Amino acid sequence: MNQENVSLQSMESDFVAKVFIRYLIPSLIGMLMMSVNVVIDGIFVGHRLGALALAGINIASPVFSVFFAMSLWIGIGGATLFSQSIGAKAYKHAQRIFTHSLVLIFVLTLIIAAIAYIFRVPLAYGLGANSDTLPYVLDYMTVLITYGFIITIQSSLSLFVRNDGNPNLAMISMIVSAVLNIILNYVFLFPLHMGAQGSALATVAATLVGAIVLFPHFLRKDNSLKFVNPRFSWKLSWETLTIGFPSFISEVGLSVFTIGYNLALVAWAGTAGVAAFSVLNYAHSVMLMLFLGMGSAIQPLISYYRGAKLRLHELQTIRLAVITAFVTGVAVFIAGLIGANAIVSVFGEFTAEVRSLAVMGIRIFFIAYMFMGINFVMMTYFQATEQVRVAIYITFSREIILMVIFLFTLPYIMGTNGIWLSIPISEFLVTAAIFIYIRYKNKRENALR
Repeated sequence: MNQENVSLQSMESDFVAKVFIRYLIPSLIGMLMMSVNVVIDGIFVGHRLGALALAGINIASPVFSVFFAMSLWIGIGGATLFSQSIGAKAYKHAQRIFTHSLVLIFVLTLIIAAIAYIFRVPLAYGLGANSDTLPYVLDYMTVLITYGFIITIQSSLSLFVRNDGNPNLAMISMIVSAVLNIILNYVFLFPLHMGAQGSALATVAATLVGAIVLFPHFLRKDNSLKFVNPRFSWKLSWETLTIGFPSFISEVGLSVFTIGYNLALVAWAGTAGVAAFSVLNYAHSVMLMLFLGMGSAIQPLISYYRGAKLRLHELQTIRLAVITAFVTGVAVFIAGLIGANAIVSVFGEFTAEVRSLAVMGIRIFFIAYMFMGINFVMMTYFQATEQVRVAIYITFSREIILMVIFLFTLPYIMGTNGIWLSIPISEFLVTAAIFIYIRYKNKRENALR
């Protein structure tokens, strides 16, 4: 048996907690570096180009989210099927799944990018741009649309490398991308004066290098990932897209979140509100990456255990993940209460109005993190065990349905505080619904035994 398969087989023999930590730490480090990278982007843009450019890039950020969503949709769907096949010892089928997924993500990304490029101006206005922010939005967005396929390929490759028992290389790829992006952002924004376009080019170039870092894994003879002759399959495409759909909705939901908050804050607090939200959104990206890292850590494990029919290992893994997510969320909520002013100051000098809005927003919004991490890992669990309907319910409820309802009703009761509170209430209600569902399901299963 080759080296990488030995690493995968150790999932069955090692303690679950040991395997969980072995995947969790690299995933968290990699995602933390990506989130720090996003924050530093914001710091550079805020200090070099000002609050208006920061708001413009924030408005354009859903474009990145859509490409990332595409990579997660097909990447996690394919990686889940891949790990299940490895767990079931069906190695040839696993290699076919890998090849099929990479071809599928590349083709779909090109189609979406072509459509977005043609309609980029109305798209910018639809995302919330106005005459002040439009130039920054278009500069940043056009680069992302043109080179979006690099983002999706790098993200998908990273997922498969992690699922092939090599989480450390996936981590290294993210670290290299993050560090290089920081360096290029500084060079493009300050010495070269390239503006918002330079910030986007830095992201794309760094992502490309991160993808190159992953390629040695596929060239080694002792791994489970092999490129085979690509053969399109409607059945495999449907399975991949179905399983990965909750991840796609999760990322699309992030775009809905950004657009919804921008529109609501423009209406209730004007440009100052959008600038305040851009600060909060950069801080929010750190937590999203950490929770996404937790999900990325457990997905290969849950998928493999499901394929190997190791039910107890599944349950132990998800319990560890839920505890980790909750403790992390509580710690961040406390940090937000205490350090809101310091967080805002990191992103530059703002008017008193913007600072006041951002500080209050952080203190209220951070309540959500006590529940958001639990929702992330539970969604991943249901997705990896092919309980897709439940995973979709979690994602739609927390990021789209409930959020939109509260976002456009609470402000009439509580003003801008109601906008900040929309996500915390949504996350809490979904967490409560998950635990009610699990309790009901366990009671019904026990009654049938």
